[in-house]
Amino acid sequence: MKTFVIVTVSNRRAHLVNQHRALGNSETSPDGYVVVAMNEPDVNAWLPSTAPEAQIVNVHTSPGRLPLATARNLGAHHAIEQGAELLVFLDVDCVPSASLLSAYASAARLHPEAILSGAVGYLPEGTDVWGTGRAADAHFHDFRPRLLPGETAPADPSLFWSLSFAVTTPVWQRVGGFCEEYVGYGAEDTDFARLASRAGTPFRWVGGAEAFHQYHSIESPPIRHLEDILRNGRLFASRWGFWPMTGWLEAFQVRGLVTFDEATGDWLKVRECS
Repeated sequence: MKTFVIVTVSNRRAHLVNQHRALGNSETSPDGYVVVAMNEPDVNAWLPSTAPEAQIVNVHTSPGRLPLATARNLGAHHAIEQGAELLVFLDVDCVPSASLLSAYASAARLHPEAILSGAVGYLPEGTDVWGTGRAADAHFHDFRPRLLPGETAPADPSLFWSLSFAVTTPVWQRVGGFCEEYVGYGAEDTDFARLASRAGTPFRWVGGAEAFHQYHSIESPPIRHLEDILRNGRLFASRWGFWPMTGWLEAFQVRGLVTFDEATGDWLKVRECS
């Protein structure tokens, strides 16, 4: 099964280099590695000349709001033009385990109609990305199971996330990719799961397809993305009839940043972030 890895990148040089190195150490090499560079004209200079060779797709956009949905769709389109049969999407800060590609390919042969997701473990600050104990050090969410290699299990579409997943080309084309009206942070992957479910696509967890999320500082709740979350949440609500990301919205509300308008069913910004 001709397998292409697709990653989007903006200002994550070290993370991309580590991911590239991990793909070079995989049990099976990808047939293609598509790097969609968002306002990053020199990505070729970041990567060593070792395999896999990166195929760079450039996306130019206004600063501050990354078109993640559009970028993923462009990466998929490029891969399919090269004959890809299996699309593996990884966030740039995710380092694949050596078995990730082979596990996804095996699962795709058994469940070609499913969207496949492996477990992602979050590495604490200071953890050696290449250390033998990284799996023990990583934090895996309890509600997303870690299955044994070779195992698969039905997955809840509401738990889908885009950090690491795989899909056959026919299923990708039937779902139609990500909705490109989403720009910036949040909701585009939840929307994708809804589109896939509407198309009758099952979801499955895949054992052995583990990835490790490299440490970087995060903001919880993500206040710097408040504008994106409100805009994308409002778009999602107009498409599906309910708001996503309510945990974050409620956390913003506690901080006095937003309020929920019962009359209109809308979340509104109250004041600027300090």
